[in-house]
Amino acid sequence: MKIWKARDSNELDSGPVFQDWPRPLKSYFISRGFQDDDSLNSFLNENLQSLKDPLLIHGMSEACLRLEKAFRNNEKICIYADFDLDGTSGCALLKKGLEDLGFLKLVPYQPKRLKDGYGFHSRVVDEMHALGVGLIITCDVGITASLACTRAKELGLDVIITDHHLPAAELPEALIIVNPNQKCDSSGLGYLSGAGVAFTLMRALKRHFTNLNLGKHKSLNLKELLDCFTIATLTDMVPLVGDNRVLIQVGLKALAETKRPGLSALLSALGLADKELTSSDVAIRFAPKLNALSRLEGELLPLDLFLMTDFEKAQSVITQVLSQNQERVNLQAETLKEALKIIEDQKNHSCHVVVSDQFHRGIIGLIATSLSQQTQKPCFVASLDPEEKKIVGSCRRPDGFEISLVEALTSVSGCLLRFGGHAQAAGFEANADQVENLAQGLNHFFNSAEQKISELEFDSKIEWQEINWELVKSLNKLEPFGVGFDAPVFHLQNVDLKSFKTLKGGHLKFEVTRPHSNQTLACLLFSPSPRQAEVIAHRGSLDLLFQVQVNEWKGRETIQLLIEDVKETQIFKSIELEMNL
Repeated sequence: MKIWKARDSNELDSGPVFQDWPRPLKSYFISRGFQDDDSLNSFLNENLQSLKDPLLIHGMSEACLRLEKAFRNNEKICIYADFDLDGTSGCALLKKGLEDLGFLKLVPYQPKRLKDGYGFHSRVVDEMHALGVGLIITCDVGITASLACTRAKELGLDVIITDHHLPAAELPEALIIVNPNQKCDSSGLGYLSGAGVAFTLMRALKRHFTNLNLGKHKSLNLKELLDCFTIATLTDMVPLVGDNRVLIQVGLKALAETKRPGLSALLSALGLADKELTSSDVAIRFAPKLNALSRLEGELLPLDLFLMTDFEKAQSVITQVLSQNQERVNLQAETLKEALKIIEDQKNHSCHVVVSDQFHRGIIGLIATSLSQQTQKPCFVASLDPEEKKIVGSCRRPDGFEISLVEALTSVSGCLLRFGGHAQAAGFEANADQVENLAQGLNHFFNSAEQKISELEFDSKIEWQEINWELVKSLNKLEPFGVGFDAPVFHLQNVDLKSFKTLKGGHLKFEVTRPHSNQTLACLLFSPSPRQAEVIAHRGSLDLLFQVQVNEWKGRETIQLLIEDVKETQIFKSIELEMNL
């Protein structure tokens, strides 16, 4: 069980007053580094005038000059983007931005998630050359694509890489690289998503064309590109700081009012039209429906919805979008059951390696996430291709687990064909005959690694009566929440469980009551661990860690607690132990 720890142990004894805000938010502000009301208000009131100069990014000026040349020569340009929502959003953003500036020959391209896999591929360079493309602009991909860039150079194609991923020791031979995370860059914009870098390019290019009085620079409304920027930034889990935070504040409004028929139709179908969107609306309710199109790779892909121009056609395909998402939900639930059966024989393992030819490659990352949270162990989930005799996998670590998955994969690199990713989420490929060696090597690594006791931090203890609409209104003022500025987590002690039920996907919905009262609060717990499910099933008195949300159902809004963790109330456990003694 994780240790619960207050971020600021002196939340009521010292520090600024923040008197215009509810008491439970005081320690939240202190732990986020705000010194007083002025510093908080300054942060909350940042506007578009505070955005950094886009030309600060290394290579940006050169990219604008090359695009000017392409415009004057009416060159055919390929926009090559990754298949995830960051790349998809960036592709749609660049296409509209360049079209509005007057570019005529644009070819959007994305590799298929299942067929092609991640990366800027050399064979596509050959395809684009055959189509008469003279310039390739990448989005959210390419910083490690040495082979593709070398091939482009051989064929006389220029490549502008726009990316945000960390570069390797040796950069590819692209004509221009625009990546705020390359070593020579001092812009301080390394927190941008791939689409964020693309948007910054469009800011620079609009200024460049305006200065030259070139093209249709007056037709490009940058705010109309922020619907794409917002989806990418909130789904790619980049920090909501600096330019990201400022642009998301405007971008949520831009998405709510989007002129893209496909996105507008989906918002309407989800009951999100004509309302003030929050970051969780986008990340939890809206984006997964788009992602399902990419994961299952049917006839309709996310980019199709972004680029759709006909409102009637958009309305006609929304049923297909929601149906495909439901297919993803059902497939995910079935696969998770199968994965849980497989790990029954791995209870003593330090991590779980789960491989099956029945696992759909599009959802293995989701399964790895669910497994890691339920088992509280690192989980490596792979789909086996019997014909190619290879496995393709994703791995995730539980919250609070500090050992890097990339380090773990590096320790077994001899078993792998390739791997990469981040400390908390990564991917890998291997020959099928290496599965046993892979599992043994990973278990040895985690058995040998020193793991700290995981902690869950909360911002403030809260009383029942403080969970009210005044608190909700204050939380709304603090939006948007996300990585780097996450929503406050509260600690509520000693509530009674009234009822609970298991939802599709294994999630738990339950109600708690205030002791000696009829007052109730609804709670939602995603992917409960066996320990959490057991605590709920015990029906005792509970302590909760949670975020406060608003649940809207049939036009009625109620306060709902999104549970981070749950345990039996410790005061009663102590009494029970004493009585047993």
